[in-house]
Amino acid sequence: MQPTSSKPFYYESFPSSGLVAYFSMEIAIDPRMPTYSGGLGVLAGDTLRSTADQGVPLAAFTLVHRKGYFQQHLDENGVQREDIQPWNPADFCTEEKARVTVSVEDRTVTVRAWRYELMGRFGHMVPIYLLDTDLEENSGWDRGLTDHLYGGDSNYRLQQEIVLGMGGVRMAKALGQRVNVYHMNEGHAALLTLGLLESQLGGGPLGAATEADIEQVRDQCVFTTHTPVSAGHDRFSTEQANRILGGDRTARLEKMGCFRDGMLNMTLLALRFSRNANGVAMQHAKVSRQMFPEFTINSITNGVHAPTWVSEPFQQLLDAHLPAWRRDNLYLRSAIDLPEQEILSAHARNKNALLNEVAARNGFSANPALSPKVLTLGFARRAATYKRATLLFTDPERLQEIAAAAGGLQIIFAGKAHPQDGPGKALIQQIFEDAAKYSNGVLRIIYLENYDWDLGAMLTAGVDVWVNTPRRPYEASGTSGMKAALNGVPSLSILDGWWIEGCIEGVTGWAIEDGADDAAEASSLYEKLEKAVVPLFLEAPEKWARLMRITLAVNGSFFNTNRMVRQYTRNAYYPVKLIKQAKLQRLEERADDRLPDMMTLNA
Repeated sequence: MQPTSSKPFYYESFPSSGLVAYFSMEIAIDPRMPTYSGGLGVLAGDTLRSTADQGVPLAAFTLVHRKGYFQQHLDENGVQREDIQPWNPADFCTEEKARVTVSVEDRTVTVRAWRYELMGRFGHMVPIYLLDTDLEENSGWDRGLTDHLYGGDSNYRLQQEIVLGMGGVRMAKALGQRVNVYHMNEGHAALLTLGLLESQLGGGPLGAATEADIEQVRDQCVFTTHTPVSAGHDRFSTEQANRILGGDRTARLEKMGCFRDGMLNMTLLALRFSRNANGVAMQHAKVSRQMFPEFTINSITNGVHAPTWVSEPFQQLLDAHLPAWRRDNLYLRSAIDLPEQEILSAHARNKNALLNEVAARNGFSANPALSPKVLTLGFARRAATYKRATLLFTDPERLQEIAAAAGGLQIIFAGKAHPQDGPGKALIQQIFEDAAKYSNGVLRIIYLENYDWDLGAMLTAGVDVWVNTPRRPYEASGTSGMKAALNGVPSLSILDGWWIEGCIEGVTGWAIEDGADDAAEASSLYEKLEKAVVPLFLEAPEKWARLMRITLAVNGSFFNTNRMVRQYTRNAYYPVKLIKQAKLQRLEERADDRLPDMMTLNA
């Protein structure tokens, strides 16, 4: 879409003396660029799309991931095979002339950057710099440091984090950027703080750093943590730190309390060097404070980029009735008045598109095709054991009884397991086994391979109910249910992550009640399906349409990156005191035009 001339009313006048440098190991930039693995990367991409829409002075840094994450292939038994996803950054990006170096295991590694220009709706451009070590002056091993997203072992991961954090800081300086704020999106980027400290010392020994030096670095940094799972926090042994980072750096980090249980903890490092830290949902912030009680950790609940995830049928519906929704997602609140029949019609188009895609992928010519008239549940996310994808099959006889009473039930699964996650791969195979056992004339279970951006958009828009069953409290936020909500699709979910904030029972969806064990929570899931979801879907289409429009109006208007980015800019990037300081600086620079600025100083 071409940028429009009128800016939204919240298009802020940000401090002009510098920008935000946003660091993330993965960013979903474009569906054709395999630079992301899942939720973290998609969130990062949506964040940048909203910063571009809102005119935030920001530049992003990530790695190029020349061979992508992986292409998932599943055989008839659900055994996962991974293929690389090679791509050429020159097809999408412009190579920068700047070169910087980082030290990795006492080797000098040269880094370049590819610039992707992300254009917002109102003409503001956010540059994304993809760092790349595939240069002739580097060794064969070092040329591959930016090849694989989450590939290799922990040694490879630490070396990549040096390139991202320390290389990114140096690249920003080499590109002549004046940075006010460094935002670490998860602990993968925590070493940027070390890069800033070394720059502060002008190359002097880290042991000479004073508390004032450390505080100056801290004043520039903000941090978002994304996981309440201990294993999700990057940790490296003292031996790895000494060998890969170097003894001087390791000793300094240990002295500063960045080690826990004998391991360099990247979340601790980020927290110790940040003036502001936040979790990604209210509940997640509580869990994070329990994990790191010595720190203040606030919450800014995640969102999704509405123009990206609202399906075409719903875009047409909203454009006809709420034309300002793209400019300001708060206008989605007025979806409460959308015509019910038009909502049902838009969803029917989405459901047909999804079922046609499922048929194309699974070859239903010889099998009964999925029916658009049958209640369809969606479950798609990374295949990890704590997400409990098989909870639906705890009592297969009861599930089949519910399916029979509903006149049929269709369940569509999708999701990749990390290549090194054996239990996650086994989970996919278990779903295939369950599908073979329990699928019949009334219960149909499908697992789609290679869950990605495009398939995720079709699933969240096309199913009737979005299901999420994580084991509490391990869901930091979750965003797939938010995408569903933007298309009027209600959720049936465990009360964890974002759903604690988004669930209004029977109004925006349904909560699976907490139980003593998996069996108790599965029983609650069946109870809600049998007594709430199925009767409403079968017997009261007008009430179902009402549920859909309330879901869109209530959750769509809040769980979006439009709102989220405004919270970051006002509470993390540019708190009031910093904005006033910047305005005072501009007053001094423009002594001949004081009156207008004085009038807006306290606005």
